[in-house]
Amino acid sequence: IRHAHMVEITPRIMNEGMRADFVAVDALSRWALERAARAREIRVTSPAGTDLRATFSPELRWVKTSGIISADAWGNLPGGEIFTSPANVEGVYVCDGVLGDWFAAKYGELRDAPLTITVEGGRIASLACARDELLRDFEAYTTCDENSNRVGEFALGTNIALTNNVIGHILQDEKIPGVHIAFGHPYREHTGADWTSVTHVDVVGRECNVWIDGELVIERGRYLVDLTELLAADASHS
Repeated sequence: IRHAHMVEITPRIMNEGMRADFVAVDALSRWALERAARAREIRVTSPAGTDLRATFSPELRWVKTSGIISADAWGNLPGGEIFTSPANVEGVYVCDGVLGDWFAAKYGELRDAPLTITVEGGRIASLACARDELLRDFEAYTTCDENSNRVGEFALGTNIALTNNVIGHILQDEKIPGVHIAFGHPYREHTGADWTSVTHVDVVGRECNVWIDGELVIERGRYLVDLTELLAADASHS
């Protein structure tokens, strides 16, 4: 038995994220996972103003959810990400894409009114947004418990069928090549984190540049890797 969730799937998602070549997505996800799993630091910037640095612990596991569903664990579709719980995060993340949980349905995509989040010591230090209601809602959500404002997830999207064209649906938008983070529950059952939270909200930006230990691996939302070579290498090992 293989078990996949397709939460609030739409025709647009079926025509975009679900039409990916998931063999290629899986190859890219494994390539990214190999580098991220040994990373000391990952830096993220964006044209909107993101400038974030995350550090990692070898005791916290990275997880691959590439869209190829095995009998070992269930997964969400469309797939295409790797994630972990970071040891620490510092800097600014500008969410000019979409927010997770119920925020996506209420506020949609945020290009014209982004949410700017300053993170210090792995926790939210300050928030800024031109939409007062969104700001109040997000502040309330991220103060539900002692860890609701803590970065619980750090993830790289790997679904290469997607571009920076955010649709306002977190199920697909978080898979866009780049980095998204989430505040709250660190998926401790998968990552091995030693804390928890009753909340979890993803924040997604556009056109991320990503450096893993100083090596530029994503530029303006595009991976700097030859997928043809990755797939050829896979074929030679099979």
